[in-house]
Amino acid sequence: METPTPDTAHDAPAGGDGAAPDALSALRARGVDLDKLAAAYSGLDEAAVAASYGAVAKSAPRPPRPTYDPPAPNGDFFDIDGLISEEQRQKMAELRAFMEAEVEPIINEAWLGDRTPLDVLVPGFRKLDLLMPIYGEDLETREPNGSVMEGLLTMELARIDVSTATFFGVHSGLAMQSLLVCGSDEQKAEWLPQMRAWDKIGAFGLTEPHVGSAISRGVQTTARRDGDGWILNGQKKWIGNATFADLVVIWARDEADGAVKGFIVRPKENPGYSVEKIRGKIALRAVENGLITLTDCRVPESDRLQKCDGFADVAEVLKLTRAGVAWQAVGCAMGAYEKSQQYATTRMQFGRPIAEFQLIQDKLVHMLGNVTALQTMCLRLSQLQDAGEMTDAQASLAKVFTAARCREVVALARDLHGGNGILIENHVARAFADTEAIYSYEGTNEINSLIVGRHVTGLSAFV
Repeated sequence: METPTPDTAHDAPAGGDGAAPDALSALRARGVDLDKLAAAYSGLDEAAVAASYGAVAKSAPRPPRPTYDPPAPNGDFFDIDGLISEEQRQKMAELRAFMEAEVEPIINEAWLGDRTPLDVLVPGFRKLDLLMPIYGEDLETREPNGSVMEGLLTMELARIDVSTATFFGVHSGLAMQSLLVCGSDEQKAEWLPQMRAWDKIGAFGLTEPHVGSAISRGVQTTARRDGDGWILNGQKKWIGNATFADLVVIWARDEADGAVKGFIVRPKENPGYSVEKIRGKIALRAVENGLITLTDCRVPESDRLQKCDGFADVAEVLKLTRAGVAWQAVGCAMGAYEKSQQYATTRMQFGRPIAEFQLIQDKLVHMLGNVTALQTMCLRLSQLQDAGEMTDAQASLAKVFTAARCREVVALARDLHGGNGILIENHVARAFADTEAIYSYEGTNEINSLIVGRHVTGLSAFV
């Protein structure tokens, strides 16, 4: 029988064009006698020759893969940068450089150690003058685009670390906003310039050990008028910055009229104030949350927030800062996506980057779609806030949607990293854990859903 040749179309080797010469050269290099091999082939039928020839071809070494230069990670797929001012872009770029160079290298150690890295954050934020574009020189109101600026900065902070964004938000949002909305001119003059310069750090005490979502109807901390001052008794829980703050805004119910009032407590000089750091958290570990105990804590009348007339004023502060938490979810999701894109394009498996596999690309696309939706929603929300048109329901919808979608993104990021996804050194595990706090604070997603539901139906489902 005539020995088939490689030129016969149906005998083409499985390895593709050019595989046969490469395979024969490899055999010759290993000392195989090709004449004897050919003679052996002459006794085989056509099918056996084809099968053996394919096996020889498959044994040939694969040519090297062409050089792959992966694109840089970019979580701004719809060019949000193109919708903001040059001043805002510049401030974002400055903050991004600081966060990448100064914070990212040390944040894992701080997170594991249950501590806020004040030695890095405070001088860095002060040098960047982060609060000037939000509050301006006069400190009477936010700047015309202050809410957009605050949101973009929060996104950049959370892109690297959510704890850092929370520290920023408690101080510049909850504490400063309480003074801006409810403080007297004298109180604003005393505190706001120092807080804007990061010379004094603020905290905000509303949530209590036994009252979380029901706080609007159930503030248990009491305030009793006593001569020219007030006596506060009670506890506050989950209070960020409480272990080192220079002032803590405490909300308490007046025993005389039942109205909620706000007080500036100076913890470093008030013997009635004590705080215990909350330990054992699995989220936001670089935020120092405290359990505050107020025991006959005396506060002068001059430190009562003079423009607070009830819980409605507290709700106004929360509405304004809820948008900031939504931006935290944007940044956290953005960072998780970018880390995943970088990992997928550099992690090699089966001789190729895992980004070349279809299921990995599907995860990245799903993540990027969520990130883009969150960015555009929050940008519009902050524009409405700056215009004075943002409603409670809009702020709550942003919180609901961003927290839920961020949960999806960080879960996909952890999944995409495989076993490496649970190592803190790859940063997605920290984002995965921190998202659970985003989902619960500034109103749980269930409470915020009911606020939106009440608005769109005209019916209240609150108990």
